[in-house]
Amino acid sequence: MESLYLLIPVSVVLVFLIGAVFWWTLKSGQFEDLEGPAWRILMDDDRPRPETTEKQE
Repeated sequence: MESLYLLIPVSVVLVFLIGAVFWWTLKSGQFEDLEGPAWRILMDDDRPRPETTEKQE
């Protein structure tokens, strides 16, 4: 029974923390374009990648 005195406040704090992180992701635009990355995978790009002029070390 004594463990509930610790577990209930910890779970309430955890719920508020998860809610705050979810609210922040909504406000920062993380869920704006859900289909774009999926379509980019399917796009066929046969053009060769441009050569870089930087020296690789």
